[in-house]
Amino acid sequence: MAVIPCSKNQNLQASIRDFAEVLKTQAHLLGDHGLDEAEFYQSGILRGAIERVRGQYAADRTEKRDFVRRVLNHLQDEARISDYEEADGSARYDFMVHINAGKRTAIAVKGCLDGNNTNVFERPDGVSEFLIWSICTNQGADPRRNAWSGIHTRLSAEIIERQQQVDGVVIWDWRCGTLGRPCPKIEQTGVMERRTVIGPWRLVPPCIYLMPSSIPGPDNPAPVPHSIESLPLLQGLHGSFSGLGDELNLVAIQYSEVNGVAGRATTVTRSGQIEQSSERTPLRRR
Repeated sequence: MAVIPCSKNQNLQASIRDFAEVLKTQAHLLGDHGLDEAEFYQSGILRGAIERVRGQYAADRTEKRDFVRRVLNHLQDEARISDYEEADGSARYDFMVHINAGKRTAIAVKGCLDGNNTNVFERPDGVSEFLIWSICTNQGADPRRNAWSGIHTRLSAEIIERQQQVDGVVIWDWRCGTLGRPCPKIEQTGVMERRTVIGPWRLVPPCIYLMPSSIPGPDNPAPVPHSIESLPLLQGLHGSFSGLGDELNLVAIQYSEVNGVAGRATTVTRSGQIEQSSERTPLRRR
């Protein structure tokens, strides 16, 4: 049982560890810096280069936004949405989507959910649906750690403490279903071909988490999770990209107070089975 079907690719992890070791010991042979081995490792070039590349990967949102645009264009072509626009740089969300029924959905695009950026969001006024969309392009990351850290450790506390309702979470990007991140949903024996071609990608069905339908609190300790029918954009994603009903994740957050200290417990169920649950955790945001 796991909060998300995919898991860390152990073969890839081993290759990353091996390459990292080679890089640490053989980096002085790369480039034309003109230094001998001792001078190179004393110079700080290797550490500086690693930090520069790391920062570039972390800061570059172009690929992520392009992915979301292409998916939304696909939904628009299928008449599942009517239009969308990107938010300006001051907003704490990234896309505003207009649904055919006249409703609006806001999307906040995030990276891997175990990062502090997961906590930085604001639900806009007047929207009927607010989604967090995780695009974790680090294939060496642990999908299960990221999913649980985001949903329980971070989002459940933010929802309660800041009274910011999050209706759904999407964990999905173009690396899902690739060699570096195999997707168990499409590897099951006898399952039909379930990839959808969007631009350069052949996408597998998204992982969708239906969050509580209202904010947990003293007067509302255990709100029920949304249904897929109550969230039109998530329903569109689920239907357009060949999702199955038994793959939807229901997230229950139960509020409680013990000796005046507020806390919550989180349970994720899929196809009627508990996939992961927490003990009561005090409300301390990270």
